[in-house]
Amino acid sequence: MTNDLTADVLICGAGAAGLTLAIELARRGVSFRLINRLETPFHGSRGKGIQPRTQEIFEDLGVLDKAVAAGGMYPRQRTYRDDGSHTDADMGEIIQPTPAEPYHLALMVPQYVTERILRARLAELGSRVEFGRELKGFEQDKDGVTARIGHPEQEEVVRARWLIGADGGKSFVRHCVGIGFPGKTLDARAIVADVALSGLSRDIAHRFARGGDMSRQVWIGPLAGTELFQIQAPVAKDTQVDLSAHGLTTFLADRTGLNDVIVRTVHWASDYEMNARLADSYRLGRAFLVGDAAHVHPPTGGQGLNTSVQDAYNLGWKLAAVARGAPDRLLYSYEEERRPVAAAMLGLATKLLDAQKAGEMRRGREVRQLDIGYPLSPLSVNSTAARGQLSAGDRAPDAPMRGAGGQVVRLFSLFKGVHWTLLAYEAGHQVVEPRKGLHLHRIGPGAEFSDEWGHFKDAYALKPGDCILIRPDGYVGAIFDADRTHKIEIYIAEVGLLPINGDCT
Repeated sequence: MTNDLTADVLICGAGAAGLTLAIELARRGVSFRLINRLETPFHGSRGKGIQPRTQEIFEDLGVLDKAVAAGGMYPRQRTYRDDGSHTDADMGEIIQPTPAEPYHLALMVPQYVTERILRARLAELGSRVEFGRELKGFEQDKDGVTARIGHPEQEEVVRARWLIGADGGKSFVRHCVGIGFPGKTLDARAIVADVALSGLSRDIAHRFARGGDMSRQVWIGPLAGTELFQIQAPVAKDTQVDLSAHGLTTFLADRTGLNDVIVRTVHWASDYEMNARLADSYRLGRAFLVGDAAHVHPPTGGQGLNTSVQDAYNLGWKLAAVARGAPDRLLYSYEEERRPVAAAMLGLATKLLDAQKAGEMRRGREVRQLDIGYPLSPLSVNSTAARGQLSAGDRAPDAPMRGAGGQVVRLFSLFKGVHWTLLAYEAGHQVVEPRKGLHLHRIGPGAEFSDEWGHFKDAYALKPGDCILIRPDGYVGAIFDADRTHKIEIYIAEVGLLPINGDCT
């Protein structure tokens, strides 16, 4: 047994949540270990929908263009009738992009491709996943966590300030700390398989429900960015489905009534019971839960992977801030903000599952996660005399503006990175003292940016002299009017942003 060097964070589980958290820590210079029990990466596409809010996060992480290039948009869906006729329809509500919401439709990227892109980004930042490393046990004390990690050669002891359970629905971390995982196994079992097949076109998704029996429906759609199709179908609880190529060919013949749909190879396949569960707590001591370790959803609505990524995006900057000296109470806001979101997503996914069983599912704006916010968070402060359309805790909208040098600049470009952003609208030159981790931009006549097209005014509706503080994760932290700008100093000190040469207390 050997002792490893101390790291700030030990992340257990290298799925989308663990990888996102690792990227957030790596780009902030926080030391961590990212371990994964399996010897090789996951190679299936259980979670394939990247919602618009997650696309915004991927833009900030520097992986959006790679994800778009590797995937594609969802195809239209063709629903077949027993008489051989069919109808074609969009799989979800079509929402046009706006200056405030530049990403409007779900992106289809197989989960294994998304995780491969995130691993590549992590490598660009100088870090990697340690595969074949299993967390065997750990103990906590007031200063950190002592963990035992097993791998083929030896067992090592790692000392870290925090332990993150990103290790899935059967989380070892959650089990060891004794956090309850109430909920229920839903009355739904299903198969999902990524396959190469012949007999169906790739320009559309195919849905069959012979005789109108929704319990025997099957969806077969092209898997964007690959030559594969994905099969999804409900199955009876007491039925064992042969997931081999021959077995799935027989299964499809029964569900579709077609004998010329032939499964050639199976890339990945799984049968599973659907669950809706939410952890009693997201933190116990120095152990945190993210992603499926904290919540499991039915796959309807494409919420699971997206909610997991956003958990990690929320926690990452807070861990980094506390590692640099911000008050530990900042970490309590993680559960306060993210657990209610997961509870709402569980309700949405379950509602969509019921609609799917009835053959009536249609995904609307609510699945895109653009309206998620933290209005009740202790980090959300409205210090203005009059309330506008945007409040603290809301997602900060995008908007194109004209730079003083003549270029067009998006707000998202100003937000991109690990810093906080303070936007001062028609305000004086000296709003707050300069400090590391805070970018200040003035908007208005004679300032560095002008709202030439009115999109900033439309989205933010600020009054002259107002200042709005944007968190590193793209949410509005606080809004201050011209008479209360001194309170900005108090707020940003509480989240660990002190003037140059200041001391953290």
